[in-house]
Amino acid sequence: MSARTRDEKMTVKEVITDLKVAPSTFYRWRQLGKAPRSIKLPNGDVRIRRSEYERWLAEREDAA
Repeated sequence: MSARTRDEKMTVKEVITDLKVAPSTFYRWRQLGKAPRSIKLPNGDVRIRRSEYERWLAEREDAA
């Protein structure tokens, strides 16, 4: 995987589609500090670095 792909920014829609969870679930995880680290843009949109998302998923796998 190239460095550019690893640093790609994912939208919340892309993340919840991949996880197959409701948007409300993802935003509740964010409130509880259990979601992957994210970037809040000046316009209010949220992005998640693909590398951060993959790290977060790997941590969940170890905890399972």
